Amino acid sequence: MFRSAWIDTSPGAGDWVSAPLRLVQAAFARDALGWETDITDFFQEKLRDDQRSWVPSLNDVPLHYLTPGGLVRFRCMIQDMFDPEFYMGVYETVDLGTDSRAVHLGKYRDVADCMPHQEIDFRSGRTVTLERQTFYCVPVPGESSWVKEMHSSSSQAKACASTSYAPNRQKRSLEEEDDDLTRRQGTQHAGDAQEKCKRLEMEQQVKQQGAALSCSQSLDLYFPLPGEKGPACLVKVYENWDSFKVNDVLEVYGVLSVEPALSALNKDRDPMSSLLDPEDGADTLEERRAHSPPTSLVPRIHAIVIHRLPHTNPLIPSSVCETEESKQCVSSFMSELSYVRAELLGFLTHALLGDNLAAEYIILHLISTVYARRDVLPLGKFSLNLSGCPRNIDFTQHFYRIVQQIVPASHYLPMTIENMNTLRFIPCKDYSANRLVSGLLQLPSRSLLVVDETILEQGQLDTAGVRNLTALGNLITWQKVDYDFSYHRMEFPCNINVLVTSEGRSLLPSDCQIHLKPQMCPPSLEQYTEALLSATSLSLLNKFRMYLSLLQLMDYAISEEITKAVEDDFVDMRKGDPHSISVDDLHRLLVVARLLSLSAGQTSLSSEMWLRAKELEIQRKSRLQDQKYLNGNEL
Repeated sequence: MFRSAWIDTSPGAGDWVSAPLRLVQAAFARDALGWETDITDFFQEKLRDDQRSWVPSLNDVPLHYLTPGGLVRFRCMIQDMFDPEFYMGVYETVDLGTDSRAVHLGKYRDVADCMPHQEIDFRSGRTVTLERQTFYCVPVPGESSWVKEMHSSSSQAKACASTSYAPNRQKRSLEEEDDDLTRRQGTQHAGDAQEKCKRLEMEQQVKQQGAALSCSQSLDLYFPLPGEKGPACLVKVYENWDSFKVNDVLEVYGVLSVEPALSALNKDRDPMSSLLDPEDGADTLEERRAHSPPTSLVPRIHAIVIHRLPHTNPLIPSSVCETEESKQCVSSFMSELSYVRAELLGFLTHALLGDNLAAEYIILHLISTVYARRDVLPLGKFSLNLSGCPRNIDFTQHFYRIVQQIVPASHYLPMTIENMNTLRFIPCKDYSANRLVSGLLQLPSRSLLVVDETILEQGQLDTAGVRNLTALGNLITWQKVDYDFSYHRMEFPCNINVLVTSEGRSLLPSDCQIHLKPQMCPPSLEQYTEALLSATSLSLLNKFRMYLSLLQLMDYAISEEITKAVEDDFVDMRKGDPHSISVDDLHRLLVVARLLSLSAGQTSLSSEMWLRAKELEIQRKSRLQDQKYLNGNEL
């Protein structure tokens, strides 16, 4: 545990947010061996309770309102992982006037600080070189607006212009210490008034630099989804980086660094230096540009605490059923689950123009998730093809707008010929920049992807279009995306719910097809959608949001007794007609029964739910047969 005696003599209560490096340096000076454990325990304890809301979020607060060197948090997805880098973990400075020496800590920093009368002794025996990993992180792709708003409203950190940073401070990158031994660092501490003026001036320069770079350099921030906004960030990780992987969703707490000198595109940097310095020529300009983007656009965070998020719903505990508080939250919600399910069924029935059966299957689809894998088979997935959708009234867009209000992360994909031929679906490796270029299918776990096939026109798919169509099919069937590394493909497992809307049967595969049977035809679908959302209270929407997320996290099992009963029932159904039900039909029926049980809050299959699942499947198949007869061909 972090020693209370040391806490009492540390800086003020708010300094752990505004000046975390002072605590780190004080802990290092007090105990050079055990300081890391002390610091980690201290911040983990602080971030367990409501005090985490004191930490400003990079997702909500503009960068120029944040304090460089202060503690920040960032909710993000790992888009790429760079190669490990070396840095000076401990270094020694020499006073030029008195020859006195001082040892400094380099952890959680990009630059080494020296007073004008000091210089770093690079030959000191006390110098310790350490290693850290860099993650390129982007805001959670497809995160719903209601999720962003809830996170923002819960924050107690106020956005106010920082006055703690002097722009004329000269610093040295820790990664570049060994390249140039003659460059000295300096820092000046001005009064509050003077410092504020300098800070405002620096903010203006940063804004101008960012605008100029974004226009002239067209810097790619590698967001997987087109049109996404928000800050990308380089997260420096010091411990256990092997436990993380690409596409993990994280909440990072760390020290903010926005040093302009770190940018490979800094105007003071000689563009010919890579030709003059053999060390600088070790990597390409493209790689420098990708790995050292302007800090005004891509700041750095030196991670102190990292939480991997099993979900992104702010309405439920991050660790369901692990603490007493979370157990009480879940238990309280389960007591009203039947009511919430009935209300959600009615809500979706209205969204589907009065089709109650389709609404049942939409609920099953939205709570489905991959819970295990058997060899290459992902268990638990339930991709859905909603056929029979009206083509000429933008039905899918309006339906997506409604669903977007109850799921934490989603994306709408219009399946046009142009999109299929021009969009990048599969992430690929850019070897000249030595980084992963994002693709549309690089999505976090439990995202909803709505593919609108109703707007597909006649046309020709080119090579890229065929490749994208194949990638969509592999995602639906195998829940994997094969990233393109030029010389080979690397398989990345995923967990993405795919809902395909179409007029007839979709071109894409699916686990289940339900044909829409509208019971009404509103004169204006837009007004109808507005009225439905307006008539649904925020408290009820929040219950829908909790319902869908909680059920995805619940465990499920089938007893031996029910397993035997299902096997016997399968044999009986095949006795009269062996072709009446196939093995694939049985597998789908088991999936429907599982999801139907979970939708009712039951964690095991009962005889009643098995019979209910059979009834739903009979109704669904009967509707498809009727449609087949009406169309005169097989759907």
